[in-house]
Amino acid sequence: MKRLGFALGLWSLLVGLCCLMLSGRSAQAEMYVAGQIGYTSPNNLSNVQGTGAISGLSFSDLKLHDSIVYGAKVGYYLPSVNWLGVETEIFNTTPQVKQQPITILGMTAPAPGFNLNVFTWAINAMVRYPGKQFQPYAGVGVGLFFAEAKFQGQSDKDVAPGLNALAGLRYFATDRIALFAEYKYNRAAFDFPDAIGLKADYSANHFLGGVSLHF
Repeated sequence: MKRLGFALGLWSLLVGLCCLMLSGRSAQAEMYVAGQIGYTSPNNLSNVQGTGAISGLSFSDLKLHDSIVYGAKVGYYLPSVNWLGVETEIFNTTPQVKQQPITILGMTAPAPGFNLNVFTWAINAMVRYPGKQFQPYAGVGVGLFFAEAKFQGQSDKDVAPGLNALAGLRYFATDRIALFAEYKYNRAAFDFPDAIGLKADYSANHFLGGVSLHF
C-alpha cells in the first residue's frame, strides 16, 4: 500500500508537469499521436521469493513466454527547445510463465506455469534529433505496471512503479505521417501473495513498430 501511494504521488507530479508544459504550447510546438505493435522478449522472473505460508523461501528464476505487445502514445515537443519533449504511453503484453522445473532448498521439482498479463502506463522525458525526414530519439520515464497473475481460476493483482526506457528511429513519409521502429526496456517488482504466493523482479525487452500522426 505504501508503494502504491508513493507511485501515485510521483505519477501525479509527472502528470502536473506534463499539463504545465502543454499549457504553454504555441503554433511552433509539435504534438503527435501514435499506435504501436510488436514483440516482447521477456527476461526471467528473478529474485523469486515465497510469500505468506512459504515466506522466506527462495526459488530459481522463472522463464517466461515471448508475447505480442501493443499500445498507443501521445507526445509533445517544446516550441523553444524542439529536441526536448514529453510523452505518455500505454501498452499491454502477456508474457506467460512457462511450465518448468524449479529449484528450492537445493531440490528440483516440476512446477506448473501460470498466466501473466502486464499493462503499463508511462510518462517519459524525450530527446530527439529534429531532422526533417529521419529522427532518432530516446526517452526514459516512470511507469505504473498493472500486473495480473492467474492460476487455476484464481488471480492476484499488483500495481507497481517501475522503469520505462526506450530508443528508436522515426521516418517521415509525409509532413504529418511518420513510421517508427522502437526498442523499449521495462523493469518492476511484483508481489502476488494469494493465488500465486510469490514475489519477483520483472524485466522485459520490447521491439515495436508503429505509425505516428504529427500536428
